[in-house]
Amino acid sequence: MAESPAYALQVAVMAALQADADLAALVGESIFDEPLPPDYEGYPFVHLARLDDAALRIGCHTDEDILFTIECHSRPVAGRVEVLALAHAVRRALDDAPLILSGHRLDWCTFLTQSVTRSRDGATWTAVLAFEAAVAAAV
Repeated sequence: MAESPAYALQVAVMAALQADADLAALVGESIFDEPLPPDYEGYPFVHLARLDDAALRIGCHTDEDILFTIECHSRPVAGRVEVLALAHAVRRALDDAPLILSGHRLDWCTFLTQSVTRSRDGATWTAVLAFEAAVAAAV
């Protein structure tokens, strides 16, 4: 059975983030695609969060329009500064990146927007970056 387009994109996004030297300098190996436990204390870290898949009808064929978010989390005293640096590294790693997908073809991967907030705990800063990717079946 062929991999789903969303899963193929997930694997490619994770590979791109893990291979990025600027991001690695900030978070080391703390890049995840699985939910972390609520008591996780390994700050800073980056997490692939949402993957929303919809049909993208182009002429007589249908691609996958996949919206996904990457969350960056920081908890030092200067958390906003660090989380903005994380977000910038993620954006540079993924915006218009030539991602290679198994069994599929990436038409584009584009940065859409970013939001930075401070959590209710008063210590954690989070940046959420939204991207859009168009994925087609490999031909």
